[in-house]
Amino acid sequence: MRVEVVEYNSEWRNLYLEEAEKIKNILGNELVDIYHIGSTSVENLKAKPIIDIMPVVRDITKIDYYNKDFEALGYEPKGEFGMVGRRYFRKGFENRTHQIHIFEISNSNDIKRHLAVRDYLRTHPESAFEYGELKSRLATMFPNDIDAYCDGKDDFVKELERKSLEWYGDVE
Repeated sequence: MRVEVVEYNSEWRNLYLEEAEKIKNILGNELVDIYHIGSTSVENLKAKPIIDIMPVVRDITKIDYYNKDFEALGYEPKGEFGMVGRRYFRKGFENRTHQIHIFEISNSNDIKRHLAVRDYLRTHPESAFEYGELKSRLATMFPNDIDAYCDGKDDFVKELERKSLEWYGDVE
């Protein structure tokens, strides 16, 4: 998969809203809430143009029953995909356009972590700018190596998560 980081695109919000409606229709009463997360959810943040969506559901074990419905929308069900308690779906294979990270309402740590980082970046433009510049540099350095790209931002992301959770606890 080619690593591409682009300038913020205001259309990302609409792409999220369109897909969120489709997800709501699939999950129905199982859905508690749904969020636009990740870099595309932060205005003016450079990002890979992939919309990250986080539905929160009542019972994660029921989500596997919806795999065929997600496949009909073009998603590839990947199960937990390295994160216990999550259901991960991706759309677009090599040309990925969307990723869904489903968590159960009882999994408050992962939900809170995603929302804390998103909200921190939304309210701290200097951190968002710094993160965007780092991602842009790494994408230029490693255009064909997603692992090297991810490794290059790992320390920054861990520190960002730490600061975000500390800040989030103060504003809750």
